[in-house]
Amino acid sequence: MRILSNQVIDHVGETIHLEGWLHKKRMLGGLNFINLRDRHGLTQVVLEDKDEIEKLRGLQIGTVLAIDGLVVKEDRAPGGAELHQARIDIIVPVNSEPPIEIDKPIPHKSDNLDTLFEYRVLNIRNLQEQKIFKVRACLLNYLREFLNNNDFVEIQTPKLLAEATEGGAEVFKLDYFGQQATLAQSPQLYKQIMVGAFERVYEIAPAFRAEPSATTRHMSEVMMLDIEMGFVSSHEEVLDMVGNMTSYALKKTYQAMAEELKSLNAPTLLLKDTVPKISVKEIHELYSKATGNDTTKEKDLMPDEEKWICDYAQKQLGSDLIFATHFPVEAMKFYHQVNPDDPSTVLWGDLLFRGLEIATVPLREFHYDKLVKQMEKAGLDVNHPGYKYYLQAFLYGLPNHGGCGFGIDRLVEKTINLNNVKEATLFPRDINRLSP
Repeated sequence: MRILSNQVIDHVGETIHLEGWLHKKRMLGGLNFINLRDRHGLTQVVLEDKDEIEKLRGLQIGTVLAIDGLVVKEDRAPGGAELHQARIDIIVPVNSEPPIEIDKPIPHKSDNLDTLFEYRVLNIRNLQEQKIFKVRACLLNYLREFLNNNDFVEIQTPKLLAEATEGGAEVFKLDYFGQQATLAQSPQLYKQIMVGAFERVYEIAPAFRAEPSATTRHMSEVMMLDIEMGFVSSHEEVLDMVGNMTSYALKKTYQAMAEELKSLNAPTLLLKDTVPKISVKEIHELYSKATGNDTTKEKDLMPDEEKWICDYAQKQLGSDLIFATHFPVEAMKFYHQVNPDDPSTVLWGDLLFRGLEIATVPLREFHYDKLVKQMEKAGLDVNHPGYKYYLQAFLYGLPNHGGCGFGIDRLVEKTINLNNVKEATLFPRDINRLSP
């Protein structure tokens, strides 16, 4: 029976069977040992028999091994125990020397990112690098857990569309059996349609943005969490749902992955019971006054403002999360609901986390006639087949609803305090990279 590395300590004094990859090899004459890697980490194996040592001659890191040996307690070894009297079986020999050393720290400096992604197939075998994606998986698990516990239904929607979801030119176009199709920028239309069936829905899936951008915050393929909830009483209800969901996932992940986050130098988590909310107008005023850089005429927050207000929220409000609310009507999307109490603003908020926007959280226009007018005003052809079924859902009754588009890659980046959203992505796609 195969024993995993995290179970070795439970078998002191027993002979056990391990299988994994050769992760490190030290041949120093009188002291010979290797580290064997499996999905839970490393096991140190002491090599005493010359015949067993000879089996590894010329073999490289990554060789797949089976090893039988006696478990001996050793506090200095990974997991507190090691194998002696080892007998090695070579399952898959690797003779080619790898281009990088996976048992050493993998640089994440900006000038090394191309190398990082070029050798991703190998560097993901680095235990420290793996922690990033274990944290990512943990965050996704708790996001799903929260939504499932709050009566949301998980859905899957098409990524091949007849029209760009939100209009605009920043879409990937392709031939679809003689018709023009686009890759989905978001599941916007479909998740709103599904409110008419399930009231509360969510989807975790890729979205595609043809933005010719090479910044630290943009990619051409991103992983998004989209939610939509119907029969809401106010925009505040939607904001609080998204804020509570994010806080829940962060708290749970910081508890479950405390050791990993500490080794990745993740910041201490600062959260309040309710995520603070500040209007865009007020943020512009606070930022302009503090920096002397006038942004009061901007319709959106500048990147420096996002960083500044998050720093303000941490120091003054004790929160890593903050909502920027009440965006000006000039910035609205066709499906946003104009604020009835102040028609110069729309019921839309952005959730900011440690200096970066991670979610857009609006209330939708749910009246058919108003929606059609807003689409026409935005220059959209309401008779286009790509909108036919979307409008059908409103024509036959949708309640007041709202939701969010939530960037998973950005959440992971800022949870760990990485410098680039691509570092939080296994195989990033941007204007320069379409492989591996």
